[in-house]
Amino acid sequence: MATGTPAASHAEPVMGTVVSFAVVPGGQSGRAVAEAIGAACAALHQADAIFSTFDPHSPVSRLRRGAARLGDLPAEVAEVLELCAGARQASGGWFDPWAIPAGVDPTGLVKGWAVERAVAVLREAGMAAAMVNGGGDIAVFGAPAPGQAWRAGIGHPWRPGALAAILEVTAAVATSGSYERGPHLLSPFTGQPASRAASATITGPSLALADALATALAVGGDEVLATVAGLDGYAGYLIRPDGSEAHTPGTTFVS
Repeated sequence: MATGTPAASHAEPVMGTVVSFAVVPGGQSGRAVAEAIGAACAALHQADAIFSTFDPHSPVSRLRRGAARLGDLPAEVAEVLELCAGARQASGGWFDPWAIPAGVDPTGLVKGWAVERAVAVLREAGMAAAMVNGGGDIAVFGAPAPGQAWRAGIGHPWRPGALAAILEVTAAVATSGSYERGPHLLSPFTGQPASRAASATITGPSLALADALATALAVGGDEVLATVAGLDGYAGYLIRPDGSEAHTPGTTFVS
């Protein structure tokens, strides 16, 4: 959620969720804002068309079943897989799209990457500030109002409508867990369903990496939290399955 009164808002169904926009136009006209939001939505739909694992004809689906080579696919596929390789290393192997059955699956990073691209479109169009929320993957720039910061609420795993924490967002925040979708995460080390978190949240400068690390934290729990603590600019907040909580040392965003 965000505080302040954004001048423009929009909700776009895409990538199996609803992506919400809150845009502060600065001196831009209403038409310019609408065009910028439209272009940002187009970027999201393009990402969905490329990376959907539900569409058997998408480039990533063709890659997964061996029907296409990486060099024959849109450049975005190689870009995202390179980011996935970096996230695999940063997470100590707890995020590993190559360990997914039926072929490489960058789903755990690509939504954050796509939302980040949408925010870049708005920034390049001259908007003063914006928050884009793709089902809990949030990227922002600027401020909702002078002297204010964008704020996001982390849903409580077991109390519908309640918040576990509220934090200020300066760049990106991603949350993962099994409380909304049920068990759906696999351990890259065993290939079996695994979850050491009821809710796992990562903040940092890149939403793509934060998205991947949140997935890793949800699977690896405290081991990944310790790894995140060593990453420059990133912080983590973990709600364990027993309801106890932990966060990276020195962070103060949990309230």
